[in-house]
Amino acid sequence: MGTTTAVMLAPLKELLLIFTSVLFIVDPFAAVPAFLAMTARDTPETRRLMARRGAWTCAITLTLFALGGSLIFTLFGITLGAFKIAGGVLIGLNAIDMVQARRSQQQETPVERAEGAMKEDIGIIPLGLPMLAGPGAISTAMVLAGQSSAPVTTFAVYGAIALTAFVSFLTLAAATIVERRLGITGMRILTRCMGLVLCAISVQFIVDGIKMTGLAGTP
Repeated sequence: MGTTTAVMLAPLKELLLIFTSVLFIVDPFAAVPAFLAMTARDTPETRRLMARRGAWTCAITLTLFALGGSLIFTLFGITLGAFKIAGGVLIGLNAIDMVQARRSQQQETPVERAEGAMKEDIGIIPLGLPMLAGPGAISTAMVLAGQSSAPVTTFAVYGAIALTAFVSFLTLAAATIVERRLGITGMRILTRCMGLVLCAISVQFIVDGIKMTGLAGTP
């Protein structure tokens, strides 16, 4: 009975890991303060439009890199194991910033935030790219798609990207409410919790990458 339950739960755990990996690295909650600052002069309708464009940009960018991951690996002679280690390092850097309740500069720099505040349309750049679909998110999507060996997990990767984009839209469209309900302290606590989980995911990525490259057996 226990073995059967474990076998049934294994795919669910993998699907949950895929979704949380994408959602936590995109981290739309941490983008709320910057989004509010860049759209301070905009109406609620304009904010929703910017949130929708940002979510679409994030979804399209991550999907394209997930689809083209194998081609990129082939062109540059990169193994999945090596890319998984690199992706784990990038995710880890993001996670460290999140644990300290800071917005990672991999996702946007102070200069980009300042430029965004002066732009009339921030939906595509810098909101969609690189605030949501940053280097860590792109590498995560490529690794997850590249290591998928079954149609179910492949579908789960693209489903996770779409669902994360939808959550990002809902979060940013309701940014004022989210900030008011959670408050600065609440958002920092949430960011730290997500960062802690992301830290564990990044370590697992690196461990799996080392195993795939055969470095673990090297004397």
